[in-house]
Amino acid sequence: MTKPRARDLGLPFPGTPGPFNAITDVPGVEVGFCTLTDPARKMRTGVTAILPRPGTTPQPVWAGHYALNGNGEMTGTHWINDAGYFLGPILITNTHGVGAAHLGATRWMIDHYAEYFAKEHAWAMPVVAETYDGVLNDINALHVQPDHAIAALNARASGPVAEGSTGGGNGMISYEFKGGTGTSSRRLPIGGQEYTVAALVQANHGIRPWLSILGRPIGKLMPDGALYTSEMGSIIVILATDAPLSCLSLRQLAKRAAIGIGRGGTPGGNNSGDIFLAFSTANESPMPQFGAAVLTRQELNMDRLDPMYLAAVEAIEEAVINALVAGETVDTVKPPGRKCQAIDTARLRDIFAAGTPSQG
Repeated sequence: MTKPRARDLGLPFPGTPGPFNAITDVPGVEVGFCTLTDPARKMRTGVTAILPRPGTTPQPVWAGHYALNGNGEMTGTHWINDAGYFLGPILITNTHGVGAAHLGATRWMIDHYAEYFAKEHAWAMPVVAETYDGVLNDINALHVQPDHAIAALNARASGPVAEGSTGGGNGMISYEFKGGTGTSSRRLPIGGQEYTVAALVQANHGIRPWLSILGRPIGKLMPDGALYTSEMGSIIVILATDAPLSCLSLRQLAKRAAIGIGRGGTPGGNNSGDIFLAFSTANESPMPQFGAAVLTRQELNMDRLDPMYLAAVEAIEEAVINALVAGETVDTVKPPGRKCQAIDTARLRDIFAAGTPSQG
């Protein structure tokens, strides 16, 4: 049975979401999962796949990258920083699964863009990001294999996105509750045109006392079942939009993810990889080597982007809470014999219904 999302619990998130309240509200964006669960093998992990552009003809995906704290990995970002684009999918998995997921994504790209790779001097540099799931999964067993990345890509679809213990989010913990995959979107007008900005997170960050939800000190109100003595997780944020943004504007948008996760209470701990990527599906164009010498693209005025920055912050904040409320209580692997508790959604609903005063 599908669990209620944060808005269904009466949490009054601001902003106007799209029809799915998900990253798939951005036209063309598809999401797929390969979820690996086998308690007998101490396996609770997986791969999440995001494909920004449909079709079998490769096109640049304009992008910007930002790392609040770099204790983690997101491949391909050197080229994104220099060229302002990437090609193909984004995958999110666990820390020790990056190589396998990268190999699987490369195989998939060679097959999916077969004519391009057969005829051109083409190279594959997929974006693969990670967070650590070694508390709930035997990460050293290297359960994630290239075929799992391919399976996640082949399972991609538009429409509603499964949250919580799905794909790469399967073994993740956030604020010492069961965390994982979460998503949300916002619609907003700029210059007489409506655009969508949306977030997908793999939430594996924070300690219980930090957790704040819409100003309520939830971590202090729900202290039971804490697992850590210090922060030891990470969060990946992927932002998507159909707005025509320059690569510089997309980098500026990615920076706002730091504010989005900060609304939940995290200061970006030293052991946390807080790594963000923003991309735009606007300005479709051929690969640069096939383009004209002089290029013309649409670009929103950076001075008009404050509403989009706010919308991105709101979507990220809600996506993290959607990941939490989708969680289910599971056993730990390291150390064994403990429980990673799901957040008590009934109590969370009651807290907001009662109007518990905000902290400070």
